Amino acid sequence: MPSPYRALFASPGTKGFTAAGLLGRMPLSMMGIGVVTMVSQITGRYGLAGALSATIALSAAVAGPQVSRLVDQYGQRRVLRPATLFTVAAAAGLLFAAHYGWPDWVLFLCSAGVGCTPSVGAMTRARWAALYRGTPHLHTAYSFESVVDEICFIFGPIISIGLSTAWFPEAGPLLAACFLAAGVFLLTAQWATEPVPHPREHHGGGRRSALRSPGLRVLVGTFVATGAIFGAVDVVTVAFADERGEKAAASVVLAVYAAGSCVAGIVFGLLRFAGAPERRWLLGVCGMAVSMIPLLLVGNLPFLAVALFVAGLSIAPTMITTMSLIEEHVPRAQLTEGMTWVSTGLAVGVALGSSVSGWVIDAAGADAGYGVPAVSGAVAVAVGFLGYRRLRRPVAQRGGAHEQRSERDDEHEERSVA
Repeated sequence: MPSPYRALFASPGTKGFTAAGLLGRMPLSMMGIGVVTMVSQITGRYGLAGALSATIALSAAVAGPQVSRLVDQYGQRRVLRPATLFTVAAAAGLLFAAHYGWPDWVLFLCSAGVGCTPSVGAMTRARWAALYRGTPHLHTAYSFESVVDEICFIFGPIISIGLSTAWFPEAGPLLAACFLAAGVFLLTAQWATEPVPHPREHHGGGRRSALRSPGLRVLVGTFVATGAIFGAVDVVTVAFADERGEKAAASVVLAVYAAGSCVAGIVFGLLRFAGAPERRWLLGVCGMAVSMIPLLLVGNLPFLAVALFVAGLSIAPTMITTMSLIEEHVPRAQLTEGMTWVSTGLAVGVALGSSVSGWVIDAAGADAGYGVPAVSGAVAVAVGFLGYRRLRRPVAQRGGAHEQRSERDDEHEERSVA
């Protein structure tokens, strides 16, 4: 491993929370696609499968930021363990409901519970920020975290789809739930690297949401459209492979998509940039949008794999730059919540992309389904350009509880009440 990455692990405990974070993050790439595979195998209804995946994502959009806000206030150990137990119980209910053919409303209810999954990636990034804030190591750390995300997306779909198609339909989501439980409990057992909570930090007399930041709202809005790309690509690729009699190959194709992002993330972490990060971010969003166009033209799985590898090259650099922008636009005491809001934007987008692409597939076939990520990419670019000016106004923050400034209050610096 190149020396900048080796230097990250000089601090005690970093290897431990990284390993736990990898394990706990596997459901990020396994649960949604596992539910799609499971339900489509059991019922043959891609519309229902996409809607359930969308329900999980929408539930995560509602519950995720609230869980992370509690983490910022009370600490990871006190919040993550009960949240994980609830999620695992809901996942068990979903598997039983699917296996025994219970009514659809039970499937949706359990899927909503699964959406309470904690954002493990935000938890590990918060630990890196606590260790390396203000140093060049933090850029490398965020790059490494992006690579870990992509490792999950390389192997997660292969494991989830492979188990569900080769063993029994519920196998993929079942293993995802086991990974979540093991990863979270291992992570929360490591106290030494846990960020200090801020239980008494208030803003303007009451604890405000990190989403009050105009810059964060731009990031979240753009990533709703970006998430729609990811959700649609997952569902459409499974259907595309299924139409050609090679459903299990979808996991390999999606792994190639993640591999492109992984390669780009490794290289990006070795570079140092002097320019404004918002420009790199907007360029990355444009790259993701343009890379969706070739998917409309492919006719077989090998060409699809090549097109997705190229498309993946813009993902990790954009995500890494996003994490840097979050640090500039939210107070330090709300960093975990701010990161989770971006994940929430992605989750909402995944929900929309999964659901809409499922309906398109049922109505017109998988080839037409690739129009959904292409349109989503165009929307992401539009939102990014419209909100670009707000990203150029970062919130100055050196302490733990500085008041965020709205655009109309930019000329007046406010101090928070501790």
